[in-house]
Amino acid sequence: MNTTKYPQIPGITLTNTEILLVAKSINIPPAALKAVQVVETAGRGGFIAPGKPTILFEGHIFWKQLLIRKINPMQHANGNADILYPKWDRSKYQGGQNEYARLKRACSINEEAAYSSASWGLFQIMGFNHSQCGIANIHEFVKLMAESEYQQLKLTVAFLKNNNLLAPLRQCNWSHFAQAYNGAGYAQNHYAEKLSEAYKKAVELFG
Repeated sequence: MNTTKYPQIPGITLTNTEILLVAKSINIPPAALKAVQVVETAGRGGFIAPGKPTILFEGHIFWKQLLIRKINPMQHANGNADILYPKWDRSKYQGGQNEYARLKRACSINEEAAYSSASWGLFQIMGFNHSQCGIANIHEFVKLMAESEYQQLKLTVAFLKNNNLLAPLRQCNWSHFAQAYNGAGYAQNHYAEKLSEAYKKAVELFG
C-alpha cells in the first residue's frame, strides 16, 4: 500500500486552528478529532493533488453496491479481479493516484456504485454514507470532498453526529469509537491502539 506523504496544498489544507474551533463547537477535545485525522490517512493528508481527495477504493463494497442496484457483479468480474471481489482484500489496494485508476475502471461499470465504494478525504468517509453526512446524493458528496480539507471535516462532523459518535470521542472511548467507525475488523487493524497513541501526541500539540 502506498504510504507517500503528499505535499501541503495552500488554501485547502486543514489547520489546527480550524480543528480547535470545530472541536469546541461540538464539545469534544481537539486532540480527539486530530487523532482521527492522523490515523485515518496515516499523515498523508486529505488530497493527493488539487481537486483530488485522498481515496481508497473498496472492491468488496463495490460488489455490494452493484447488488443493491440490481446489477450482477459476476457479469463484470472477468478481468476486474482487482476492483470487484466479494470479500475484503488488503492486497488489492494500490494507493495514491492508482486508486483513481481503479475508481475510473469501476465507474465504467456503474458510476454511482463506484463513487459509493471509495472512502474519501482526510477522515476516509465511505461514499455510501453520504446521506449520513447530510448530503442527498453521491455526486454532491464527491464535489464537496474535492473542495478542501475543512469541507471534509464539516462532512465528517455531520457523520459523527448522525451516528452518535461524539460521545465516545468526548470520553476518549477508543474501542467503542473504533468499532463503530471502522467496523468489525478494527481489532485486527489495532485501530483503537493507534487512536490512543495519536491522541496522546495530539494532547501535547493542543496543550
